[in-house]
Order: sequence, then structure tokens, then C-alpha cells
Amino acid sequence: MEFIDYYKILDLTKDATESDIKKAYRKQARKYHPDLNPNDNAAKAKFQQINEANEVLSDPEKRKKYDQHGHDWKQRDEAHQYQREHAEQHQQRAGRAGEQFSGNFSEHDFSDFFESMFGGGARQQGRSQVKFRGQDVNAELHLDLKDVYKTDKKTLTVNGKNIRLTIPAGVENGQTIKIAGHGGEGVNGGPNGDLYITFIITNTTKFKREGNNLHTTADLDLYTALLGGEITTDTFDGKVKLIIKPETQNNAKVKLKGKGFPIYKREGEYGDLFITWQIKMPENLTEKEKELFLELSKIKSNGK
Repeated sequence: MEFIDYYKILDLTKDATESDIKKAYRKQARKYHPDLNPNDNAAKAKFQQINEANEVLSDPEKRKKYDQHGHDWKQRDEAHQYQREHAEQHQQRAGRAGEQFSGNFSEHDFSDFFESMFGGGARQQGRSQVKFRGQDVNAELHLDLKDVYKTDKKTLTVNGKNIRLTIPAGVENGQTIKIAGHGGEGVNGGPNGDLYITFIITNTTKFKREGNNLHTTADLDLYTALLGGEITTDTFDGKVKLIIKPETQNNAKVKLKGKGFPIYKREGEYGDLFITWQIKMPENLTEKEKELFLELSKIKSNGK
């Protein structure tokens, strides 16, 4: 039978305050609670140690005795005397057990060290049930860019439950949203945890998204680029007609205001669309076309 360092079990130092002990205990107890770790004997054993440590350190009398005589417990036989002298005090402190956690921790779960220090009668009775909040759950939802251009509804199956989810237009790749109360079930009547959904958005369209703006390239024939004119080109949700200025250069850009991607949770607002013109050279020229281009070249070279 060895000395048990209750401070180490709760990851505390000897100058820990009552509040420090309470916080450390609740954190550790929640992590190792048997209801949250079913069929895990190691977690159960750890939970018992945590409860025993809290049993001592949260009680001023027990903590004082432990601090003074803990290392010398083999040389002392005062445990039963201590029990008799303070039985009444322990009965009064039973109400303090609201800080204790129930769950697979019985009167037989105290260590021999505890029994030697405090005796069997030093245990607090009437531990109340403490409500545990359920675990948060993380899930991924895989969508294509075109799926998040408009607000839509999807049904997800998480932990065997179907969840009807409204997906606002404009969500971004990697963005996470919280669905309150749809995580793990609470313990002892505690509230459910939350569900966190991370969006994984692929892009199979010809448009590149940068924030709320879209970028794309479009072909422009040489003649329209030189002389100007009107063409029809694609936007994300349809086609538009555009006026092309004469002598438009290759890689020139045009901005279509409000033709980009929806702005998240700002109904009716959109980013911009930027189109880069790729001038397409004519192919399979006729002899007449070749003559005309040759004539044009001569005129240009002569500066006329």
C-alpha cells in the first residue's frame, strides 16, 4: 500500500484554492465518467481515483489531515478516532455532495490508503446526481459549388438520426456551423451536446471562387476583338449579352457587378464576376482571307 498523491491525480498544486479543486475535479470527472466511457475499465478506475481525491481535498478537515499526515500514514493510527470526533461534521457536510459525481462509484471503491487515513465512516453520503452535458459531435457535409449558390435543404444522418438542415447560400469551403442540441445525449438528464458541421465544397464548374467574387475566362474571336461588337457569354446562373470594345486586348478583364457568388446570410447580395478574355485566333483560313491579312500587314508596316 503506497501513499496516494491526491493533488497529482487532479493535476493541482498544494496551494490550490477551493475553486481550483472544484474546477479540476469537474473537468477530470466529466472526462472519465463511466456513463461517457462505457465498458472502459481504465476510465472507471481513473474516475474512482478522481472521486477519492476530491473527497479529501474538497473537505477542509480531510485536506488538513492529509497535508499534515499523508506521508506518515503508516506511523499513525488515529483514523478511527478522527472518524468518531468528526462524524457529526461529515453528516452536516453531506449536503455539499452536490459537487460530487455519481456513477459506478460505491462505498467499496475507496483505496486502502483512504481507509487507513480516514476510516470507512469518513465517507460522505447522499451524493446527488450531477447533470452532464452531452458530447459535441463533428460531421462533414460534402457539396459542389453549385449546390451552395442558392439556399437549400438537406437531410443528414448523424448517429442514426435524420436531421433536416437548411444550408444558407454562400457558405464557404471549410466553414463550420453549429446545430444546437443535436450532439450526444446528456447524462443524468443533462442537456444534449451540439452538432458541428464542416462544409467540404468541391468545384466542378468553370468558375473560380475567391470570397464572394467569381472569376472565369471566355473566348473572344479575333474579329470581334479588333472591331468590337456584341457577344453572349456565361455567368454562374445563366447567360448575358456584352458589348465588346474595339481593339480589346488578349487577357483583358471585364467586371460584371453583382454577378458573383451570394454573400452568406445577406439575402439578395452578391459579389462580382470577373471575365478574362482569351482571344481565339482564326483557323483554316481561306486563300482570300490570307490575301486580306497579307494586305493588312503591308498597310500596317507602311504606316498608312
